[in-house]
Amino acid sequence: MATYQEFIQQNEDRDGVRFSWNVWPSSRLEATRMVVPLACLYTPLKERLDLPPIQYDPVLCTRSNCHAVLNPFCQVDYRAKIWSCNFCFHRNQFPPQYAAISEQHQPAELIPQFSTIEYTLTKAVCHPPVFLILLDTCMDEEELQAVKESLQMSLSLLPPNALVGLITFGKMVQVHELGCEGCSKSYVFRGTKDLTAKQIQDMLGIGRGAAVPQQPRGQAPHPSQQQQLPANRFLQPLHKCDMALTDLLGELQRDPWPVAQGKRPLRCTGVALSVAIGLLECTYPNTGARLLMFVGGPCTQGPGMVVDDELKHPIRSHHDIEKDNCKYMKKSMKHYESMANRSANNGHIIDIYSCALDQTGLHEMKYLCNLTGGHMVMGDSFNTSLFKQTFQRVFSKDAKGEFKMAFSSTVEVKTSRELKVQGCIGSCVSNNLRGASVSDTELGLGGTSQWKMCGLYPNTTYAFYFEVVNQHTAPIPQGGRGYVQFISQYQHSSGQRRIRVTTLARNWVDASINMQHIAAGYDQEASAVLMARIAVFRAETDDGPDVLRWLDRMLIRLCQKFGDYSKDSPTSFRFPEQFTLYPQFMFHLRRSQFLQVFNNSPDETSYYRHMLLVEDLTQCLIMIQPILYAYSFNGPPEPVLLDTSSIQADRILLMDTFFQILIYLGETISQWRKAKYHELPEYENFKQLLQAPVDDAQEILQTRFPMPRYIDTEAGGSQARFLLSKVNPSQTHNNMYNWGGVSFTLHSLSLSDAGGHVLTDDVSLQVFMEHLKKLAVSTSS
Repeated sequence: MATYQEFIQQNEDRDGVRFSWNVWPSSRLEATRMVVPLACLYTPLKERLDLPPIQYDPVLCTRSNCHAVLNPFCQVDYRAKIWSCNFCFHRNQFPPQYAAISEQHQPAELIPQFSTIEYTLTKAVCHPPVFLILLDTCMDEEELQAVKESLQMSLSLLPPNALVGLITFGKMVQVHELGCEGCSKSYVFRGTKDLTAKQIQDMLGIGRGAAVPQQPRGQAPHPSQQQQLPANRFLQPLHKCDMALTDLLGELQRDPWPVAQGKRPLRCTGVALSVAIGLLECTYPNTGARLLMFVGGPCTQGPGMVVDDELKHPIRSHHDIEKDNCKYMKKSMKHYESMANRSANNGHIIDIYSCALDQTGLHEMKYLCNLTGGHMVMGDSFNTSLFKQTFQRVFSKDAKGEFKMAFSSTVEVKTSRELKVQGCIGSCVSNNLRGASVSDTELGLGGTSQWKMCGLYPNTTYAFYFEVVNQHTAPIPQGGRGYVQFISQYQHSSGQRRIRVTTLARNWVDASINMQHIAAGYDQEASAVLMARIAVFRAETDDGPDVLRWLDRMLIRLCQKFGDYSKDSPTSFRFPEQFTLYPQFMFHLRRSQFLQVFNNSPDETSYYRHMLLVEDLTQCLIMIQPILYAYSFNGPPEPVLLDTSSIQADRILLMDTFFQILIYLGETISQWRKAKYHELPEYENFKQLLQAPVDDAQEILQTRFPMPRYIDTEAGGSQARFLLSKVNPSQTHNNMYNWGGVSFTLHSLSLSDAGGHVLTDDVSLQVFMEHLKKLAVSTSS
């Protein structure tokens, strides 16, 4: 293996794992001094083409408190047909079906390149996936029409055996029966009353003790009356109700209740959700189910209400939250959190598709997605290609024509004795499984070694944090290795139950002697994302300035621990190569919309933070520090610094922030385009230059979920603010014309000479680094 960089990349490709440290400190004391915790980013469903489908159950360690899965790191005695567990060292007999194994004929799970392997459980019952649509009808005609079209399109993408249902809500909630021919029939619930699961099930006639409907007089009740009310008349196989559901969607009208001038429509999102969850948990508990909720405005009545119906009362802002001036927020959040927990405990996913020009209450409803692994999609209108294409991507399929989504998933972590798991940060809930692998100190969602992640996708990534518990007085022998095993069980979209097992090993090193080995195995990209997740997790409960101070403190400590410098001499500070990018990731993270709420609504902040908690490493890095490419006549496109110096008159810039794809034309290029030079045959090369970033942007737009906003702007354009707010302000109105004490007159300097300048009082990366070096080398800090 040539370099650590190649080792890290190979591990990510094979196992979907990135560790902050790839060589581990062998004692608890040294691990606490490392500043960045020992942690990893794990993508359970990382797409791999070379993963053989194993059609048998995994072999487990027989020790009652272990149950680790057989893996390539186990020691095997092929003659005696015995294997030693690498987690608890228990010796296990191979089951009879392994009688023919030998060193020449190894089962796949013992072959080193299959440190990640997937089993299909042959005895598990196959269940078709369940899709329950929850649709807000308090929208404008054309918005409602657009949602209906998107839903009709999605029906054509579902497998014929999938179970589907429809609930609509406005002032009232309507649960539509799909089993009846010829006439549409629905059960109506009042939108102001909070009902228990038992009441909902009794009213729908689906609870275990559901009342038998009244018989006409003079008729004997039919003995099978109870059975004539099947639980699935609200959830029917698509092939049976496709026509009825398509017609039903076509006939759907706006909510008929009149809305007075100056009022918001009455919308009972909280009750509708309660009814939907009550229906699913009674009929399909612990089965893969997806609840797709479409909202076009805030909940204005009943439990879960976020604002009243008076338009003169605006929906809460960050300022209101800070001043504790939110009448409905806490009660509403409590309602949605309890709904999310109920749904997650049954393995059901909740998606929110929220499109409106004002806030819809995503801030209060964020738990629904954050605890169940559902999608959170936010837009301005359902009637845009942005929403329509994003929604279509929910149902994207793999090479075998199966959905790229998994249902009702759990992930369990096993660790070797010297290591314990502190917690997980991502879209999940705790399964409260305490065991030998669980640390007493919690980071993220801790106190358990197993989490329920109801919805999984190929890019869903979790952050797991570990604690080294080995004492300094009990050194680990030279060459010792620590082990971590992830056991992910999920329902595949085909209905099969599958288990994917990833087993990892890393070397222990005595940090007091070989600190350079530990430093050499540092992964600054993974560390930036792992620290960003802790910061966002803390920002949900702590004050913003406290989180920033914590980030700064950690960065200064890292510089002091691994930097090379002379005391009190900032100019002498040097960082090893594998640490050099980390401070600039932290600089951009501090300025990002994840931690700075100014100019964002609470809904937007919740949406941005949700995406950072679920995406994979590459996408998270783009969110933290956007990518900037420059296109010019001087050569092929090249990545350039996210800095004002990159903004030049004769360049086109393409910026990818994950949420937006922006094309920016420099001043000269913009003037040429306005003069329509690209339409003249002699300027074919200019035409190609204009087209190149558009083609590259299209490539990104094709694959990303949710689809990013596409912005085409130019020097001086109003939307250029999106670029100017992200670049490092190395040249601002404060320092632009005054280098080294020499003042320039305004005419003597054009943008093409010096790059752009930004009107901001923000600190630039250069000033940030100077302060960081000063603090790192000072004897007093």
